[in-house]
Amino acid sequence: MGRPDFLVIGHVAKDLTNGGYRLGGTALYSALTARNLGRSVGMITCAGADVDLSQLLEDVEVVCRPSPVTTTFRNVYQQGRRRQYIHAVADRIDAKSVPSRWREAPIVHLGPIAGEFDPDLMSLFPSSFVGLTPQGWLRRWDEQGRVSPCRWLDSRGFLSRADAVIVSQEDLEGEAGTLRSQLRLSRLAVVTEGPEGATLHLQGKGYHCPAVESKAVDATGAGDIFAAAFLVRLAETDDPHEAMRFATAAASISVTKVGIASAPGRGEIEDVMRHAA
Repeated sequence: MGRPDFLVIGHVAKDLTNGGYRLGGTALYSALTARNLGRSVGMITCAGADVDLSQLLEDVEVVCRPSPVTTTFRNVYQQGRRRQYIHAVADRIDAKSVPSRWREAPIVHLGPIAGEFDPDLMSLFPSSFVGLTPQGWLRRWDEQGRVSPCRWLDSRGFLSRADAVIVSQEDLEGEAGTLRSQLRLSRLAVVTEGPEGATLHLQGKGYHCPAVESKAVDATGAGDIFAAAFLVRLAETDDPHEAMRFATAAASISVTKVGIASAPGRGEIEDVMRHAA
């Protein structure tokens, strides 16, 4: 198994719809985006036998641990805000799931959606640029499956070890809001703000990048696509501001499409950036 350029770890998810379900999850959107941007991609996940990733993830190497169930969500959007319910959670991902060669991947995206692995997994990648989207450690759910924000008790040590942390405004609500003051511990942090754009936090200063105007159809996965595009472009340019513009353009394209087809290609992103300039 060769070393990928871009490795993402996290559960794929079934997002329930009125007509059945669509596949999603941070790992899936991130892998597709990095692939569309020309990276060789590896993905480590865990899912039930009801999910077949082989056709969806052409040109992506996948390690999928079998599980009795696949992590399953229902997202309900009202006035631009998401109410989320979780119906099932797949088995956890551990260090044994990570092939030895993959531990040398230049870019690693840790993308938990339901606390499916321990943050200590970060220690497997001492020479990688590690990007963290910690939403799966910032949520809990009740007996009815309704998801709500929670405080990430171990955040301080892991934020300082990650090379980049990307969170949404939604991630910082409620008890999880204590994380906002800790973002300064990160070498680089981004807060995505939906149709308002995103803010880069770097060396104690904030830099706002406005969204590119587009007609939103489905916002699911937009933050994951932003994160992958940001990490790829940052690796290419070593310029966080350029990576912000690139990722914001990618997200603006993604919301105009539905499901995994929303992961854009480089040409689409560059066209949007040219027209927005």
